[in-house]
Amino acid sequence: MGARPKWLLLTLLLREGAERRELEGILSQVDEACRRLGVAVVGGHTELVAGLPRTVAAATMMGEARRGCFVTSSGARPGDVVLLTKGACIEGAAIMAHELAEPASRRLAPSDLDYLRSFIWRVSVVPEAMAAVEAGGVTAMHDATEGGVLGAVQELAWASNVGVRLFEERVGVDPAVRRLCEALGVDPLRTISSGTLLIVAERRRAGDVMEAVRGVGVEVYEAGVVTEPEEGVRLVRRDGSVEELNEPVEEELWKALKRYGWSGP
Repeated sequence: MGARPKWLLLTLLLREGAERRELEGILSQVDEACRRLGVAVVGGHTELVAGLPRTVAAATMMGEARRGCFVTSSGARPGDVVLLTKGACIEGAAIMAHELAEPASRRLAPSDLDYLRSFIWRVSVVPEAMAAVEAGGVTAMHDATEGGVLGAVQELAWASNVGVRLFEERVGVDPAVRRLCEALGVDPLRTISSGTLLIVAERRRAGDVMEAVRGVGVEVYEAGVVTEPEEGVRLVRRDGSVEELNEPVEEELWKALKRYGWSGP
């Protein structure tokens, strides 16, 4: 990470029976997202596929990074600080507010659901990733996709061959996200959270990185510390108990969708 995205190749496989307005709606959203990031769509492919029940999109992004400024998920070292941006369950909240609005509305107001749906525009981590790299002292970065924050912590720790101690009380969870997750029986730390960026930084530089990230309008939390590999990945709960995270985290979104009988868009 740390490369600035520049050029997008997009492939759209449209479902059987898709009409022009569906394609126009997708491309309008692509255009808006690309304009926000300063990205150009430079190629790809679009076709209508007989027998395909749902539209599928696949994309390849290309970008540029200064030599020596590209950061992977495998450089974390014991003693480094684990920073986390925006909080937990960013993309998951947006999806559930869209797809599970009926059961969620039993506990949340329409204005809350509208607010959570807007989280779909928070899934980019480009501004904070670039700011963190430019601040210096960053040893690893990883975004929290399927498996949420805990899944991302595991992946980063395993890629770097280190342990991580994460503190539940330091992981930000928006109050509306927490109410949504309680209403649907979902753990926000185990739910897809594209938009959340894990940044691992040298302890002496962590303050500079946090200041730089906040400088681009993104909240950031000091959520944990990198430990020796034999300590493994551990979640320190609010009550002080410790959960060992030895097995891959199961994504909670799919459980919620199945529980409430979701059958797709």
